[in-house]
Amino acid sequence: MLTPNWDNPLELAIPSLQSAAQGSEPVAAGQLEPAEELHEVLLPVNPADKRVVNGLTDVNQLAPFKYPWAWEFFLNANKNHWTPLDVNMSQDVHDYHHKLTVEEKHVYENVLAYLTTSDILAMRNIGLAVMEKMSAPELQIYQARQVYEEAMHTWTYQHCIETLGLDQSEIYNRYRVVPAIYRKIKLANKYLDAVLRPDVDLTNRDDLNQFVLSYTFFAAVFEGCWFYNGFSPIFALQRRGLMKGTAEQLQYIMRDEIMHCGFGIRVVKQILLEENITLDPKAISRMWQEAEEVERGYAEYLFKEPILGYSADEHLEQFRFVANKRAKQLNLAEPFPGAKNALPWLDEQASMRKEKNFFETRVTEYQTGASLEW
Repeated sequence: MLTPNWDNPLELAIPSLQSAAQGSEPVAAGQLEPAEELHEVLLPVNPADKRVVNGLTDVNQLAPFKYPWAWEFFLNANKNHWTPLDVNMSQDVHDYHHKLTVEEKHVYENVLAYLTTSDILAMRNIGLAVMEKMSAPELQIYQARQVYEEAMHTWTYQHCIETLGLDQSEIYNRYRVVPAIYRKIKLANKYLDAVLRPDVDLTNRDDLNQFVLSYTFFAAVFEGCWFYNGFSPIFALQRRGLMKGTAEQLQYIMRDEIMHCGFGIRVVKQILLEENITLDPKAISRMWQEAEEVERGYAEYLFKEPILGYSADEHLEQFRFVANKRAKQLNLAEPFPGAKNALPWLDEQASMRKEKNFFETRVTEYQTGASLEW
């Protein structure tokens, strides 16, 4: 019988190369083999051997960490835990039906129509195209949380649509019938489909470059610019005391999206370093130009007529301004030199300065035995 070595438990769990090489006597039928013979020859995971992609270490072993920052992202993400049912929407119902103008309803509905489809797309990108290609579990664990958060965001938009009594089928189908929304989804699908192919091999340099480009698009453009910019029309309503429940939920979502963007950009930079590749300047330039082109069409559709405190020109200029910030985070040239901060109030409006105790604010219905009898 083998005696555990409490000072070095790996001595028993993982046999040495020497003992494995010596072999063993055949074991009679029905007799258990010694513990050493039940294991392949495995060596402890060395964190220095981990890689973001194309790693050969055991993807099932979380620690030791090579990327402790990824674990920190996961821990911080869990601090922003909520559900749409935690937010009071009663004022929004009144605002939508009695206070919003026709133009403001048009903006509100189409923002939700775009976001409902976008977050499902973001969920599919991380869950289906990205996670399985990660070869360090600390990265996968945060991305698993990210998939959950995208699902939560989708629930949020559905909750808003349902609570206000909007036609769900009509709202959800707008991305298919409204060209300005469809073009944004189509562009995102182009980058997703390029890496969702079953034959993608990241040891192939062409596939690796396409994967990094697609990851960059979703981190820097899709989540870093389009989502950030996508919430701002609702925050403009919130500034005037309108649709505050919806805006509060978007503030929680904004926290998530900022982390998704920051994590994605960090991963892209790590892959570039580890794999010794660079982003193709022409492909990056084309990415920004395509993103701006479809964002322009979206802004012009949303704001055929400006609403109080917000216009199509401000929306597009804000996209350019944020795009420059994302490019700088990636150590890339600004795609839109000279772009101005068209919405200086946005950072303050989008940030939640309060911490809500949901257990104190959640409405709970109680039923007692007496009330059931009645």
